[in-house]
This record gives sequence, structure tokens and C-alpha cells, in this order.
Amino acid sequence: MTVLLICFVLFLVMGMPIAFVIGIAGIAYFFSNPLLPLGIPTQLIVAQSQSFAFLAVPFFIFAGNLMNVSGITRNLLSLARLVTRKMYGGTAQISVVMSTLMGGVSGSATADAAMETRILGPEMIRIGYSKGYICAVNCITALITATIPPSLGLIIYGFVGEVSIGRLFAAGIIPGILMMIFLMATTSITSRIKKYDPPKPGVKSPTLQELGENLKESIWALLFPIILIVGIRFGVFTASESGAFAVVYAIIIGKFVYKELTWENFKAALITTLKDNGAIMLIIAMSGPFSYALTWVKLPAVLSSLIFGITDNPQLLTLIMLGFLFISGMFVDSNVNFLLLTPIFLPMVTSVGMDPVHFGVLMATIVTLGVMTPPIGSALYTVCGIIDARPEEYTIEAMPFLLAVLLELTILTFLPQVVLFIPNLIFGA
Repeated sequence: MTVLLICFVLFLVMGMPIAFVIGIAGIAYFFSNPLLPLGIPTQLIVAQSQSFAFLAVPFFIFAGNLMNVSGITRNLLSLARLVTRKMYGGTAQISVVMSTLMGGVSGSATADAAMETRILGPEMIRIGYSKGYICAVNCITALITATIPPSLGLIIYGFVGEVSIGRLFAAGIIPGILMMIFLMATTSITSRIKKYDPPKPGVKSPTLQELGENLKESIWALLFPIILIVGIRFGVFTASESGAFAVVYAIIIGKFVYKELTWENFKAALITTLKDNGAIMLIIAMSGPFSYALTWVKLPAVLSSLIFGITDNPQLLTLIMLGFLFISGMFVDSNVNFLLLTPIFLPMVTSVGMDPVHFGVLMATIVTLGVMTPPIGSALYTVCGIIDARPEEYTIEAMPFLLAVLLELTILTFLPQVVLFIPNLIFGA
């Protein structure tokens, strides 16, 4: 176990790509242990890439990229502007609403944060928002995509932990909306304190007619997560097949409804998807030897004994595990955390009677939050790089939003029925 941990920490500190960090550390453990045949790592890497279930991951990434170039994003932005035009900090509020709407399109918090910073950042700078605040609001609000279906993290968690993807998708809806409310309230309070972007005099609240006209244009994107959940519930397609359906849906809507999907846009989306999938699937493949090594050294059992030695209260145990996941997310890629830590923590939560769907939603949120916090957060440095903001300024401005997220997570931990209401309603208790 010493070799495994030393290699992992050393390569991580050196700045090596995370796929190679976990791959080399896992293989190094096999070389250090004479009881393990050296042919196993190759078999494990190949086995990880041969999973039929993981087909959903590249399909949903492709679907999200197609929707981003097919006019869906533009129509959702128009709806978000309309809904927030009478609010304090209206331009920042657009980011919160957009993240909620885009959760059903992109499924990626980093992609969502980058997109919104590029679109809203220049306008927010012109109005007078500080760069740190712009990055904080666009980055932290993208966390909503971690639970609104189709969340990439929930897909990986479901496949690794053998948890129903349909139930996870349904369970993410209320937490996503609740987080939107918490973050909109935080945006309103902080904007008032800093005197950012007050409502313009004479601007009226949106009318039902205006909302109806905008919904006509945006309805195809808003229906997408609902179609996915209903389709899985009634057996129209499996979770893996739903990814292929998402690609076909995006092509049809982009080409024949919005008529903005051109051959050039399609090729651009395909190239972006190849790059995204190459990085994610390499991580998934390389996690095979590392996960096997963790199991061989009995790390799940050791960690379980350590945590259960503190308390046997289910809610307190959950908070301890979420704290561990939050710290881990600050240093390790979110997809890696799902792959490596789901097999460790899932048996622990089920042993105390906690619903794995409930824990999955909490884990998806707290692990994804790690990409938005220093020192390694990929989304943090992406948004700061777009408008040339200092990470230190971002960190200070993000504090109120982080507190709002942690407060929401605490509520969800102690009130599981808030998470489980919709999946129990659709799929049964």
C-alpha cells in the first residue's frame, strides 16, 4: 500500500495528467507485489474499456456538444434573460437559471461554467461586476448540472455502483431546483451588498405571454431530461441506449426544428467530443489496476472500520464521508473519484440503511464541487483564465456561494425524502 500511495501523491504533485497518475501508481503496485501476476494490469485496463454500460458516457458527451452548436443554448439564454430581468443582480442571475436549464443539455459542470463565462463575462465586466465575482457566480452555479439529468457523474456512479440510472436521474431534479433557489438567493443578497446590477427603472416583470413565446422556442431542450426519465421508466430504452437516443434527438432538433445544425457545426462538435471522450475514457481504463490494488490492500475495509469507529449515526456518517469526498475532490478529478471511491463508500452507506440513490446525489454534488475549489480545481482555473481573473480573488468571492451549497447538502442529508420523492413516485419505493 505504501508504494501505491507514494506513487499516487508524487505523480500528482509533479502535475502529471491524472490518467497516468492512477495508471502508473496501480501498475507500480503490481511490480512491488510478487503475489500478483504482471499480466493482470493489462487485462484490467482492457476490461474497463469493454464495458457496454459505459457507452452512455461518450454518447451523452456527444449529445451535449451537438446541442451546444444547434441553437438550443441560445434559446435557453433568451429564456433565462426574460425570467431574471426584474431581479437584483439580473445578469448574474442569468447564470444560475442557465445552469439549471443547461443541466439537461451539457451534463458537464466545467463545460457549463466555461460557456457561461464566455457569454456573460464581457457584459458583466461592462456593467461593473468584479472579475472574481463573475468567475465565482458562473463557476459555482454550474454545480447545478451535477444533479440535473443527464449528469455525467450520476451516470458513472450508477454504472460503477450498479445503481439504477433512471432513479438517479429522477432523484437529481428536486436537489437541482433547490440548489438553484439557494444560489439565486445568495446572488441577490451579495449583489445588493455590492450594489451590482440593480433592476432598471421601468422594467416590468415578464408576462405570461412573453414566457409562453419563449417556452415555445426552448421547450425541446426542457423536454429532453423528462423524455430520458420516462423512456427509461417504461423500458423504451436502457440507460446505455438513452445516450444513443440523446444523440439522435440532438441531431433532429438541431437540423429540423432550430435549423442551425450545419455540417461544419457537426464536425466541430464531433472533434470536441473526441477530445473529451479521449480524456475521460483513458481515466476510466487506467482506473482498473488502481481500483484492483485498492481492493487487494483492503482499503475499503480499513476505511470502513475507521469511520464506523467514530459514530454509527447514519446522518453523521454521511457528513463524515461527504467531508472526505470534498477534500478528495479538491485534489483529484471528479470522474476519478467516482470510479475509485464509489466501491469504497457505497457498501458503507447501504450497511447503515441509507438509500444508494440518496447518497449518489449527495456524492455527485460534493465531488463535482471539488473542480471549483483550490488548489487543483479544473473549472476554477478555466473560468479565471477566460477573463484573466486571479484565483485568490475568485476564492474570496466564492465563499458565500460555497456556504449556500453546503447548507443545501446538509438539508438533503437529513431529509432524504426530498431527494427520493420523485424516484419513488415514478419507479416505486
